[in-house]
Amino acid sequence: MLLDGDAWKARMQGFTREAWRLETLPVYRSPGEDGDIRDFLAGERLDPDTYSSAYTDGLRKLTAEGKSKGRVHVVTRPLTDYLRFEFMYYDVHSRAGDDIRILDVTDRPNPLEGAPDFWMFDRAEVVLMHYAEDGTQTSRELYDGDPAPYVEYQRIALSESVPFAAWVKAHG
Repeated sequence: MLLDGDAWKARMQGFTREAWRLETLPVYRSPGEDGDIRDFLAGERLDPDTYSSAYTDGLRKLTAEGKSKGRVHVVTRPLTDYLRFEFMYYDVHSRAGDDIRILDVTDRPNPLEGAPDFWMFDRAEVVLMHYAEDGTQTSRELYDGDPAPYVEYQRIALSESVPFAAWVKAHG
């Protein structure tokens, strides 16, 4: 079953304990970000100490409710311009409660080679994220099989990655 609109929003807001994401691409294209990326490449930056948005407010609310949101992004260096831009947001999002980790496979084999991008909710429901070659999202698909392989992907991703802030300190 493909998810969009209200069905997707219900998944993102309806979990009871944990929403978790595996990101494997070096670029995610969203037409709404084009101007922001141009501004970033021109030198504009967010102030992580003062930045606030509906997303960061939502993260703080989830954390206060005892829920968690996290992700692991598989990367290789040098980072793409998109990843450098995204990492600016990772900084503010992690400060607001998003558990963001980096799995850097620059100098080692990728332990998640072939794993798809996905969201997993409460380790029970998986939504596969489908993208075109240029990183444009083409669809979201509710996976109707056993979530166990995705729970294992999460276990590997968490054990093989480092917290975002630690990765930036080492590779910034």
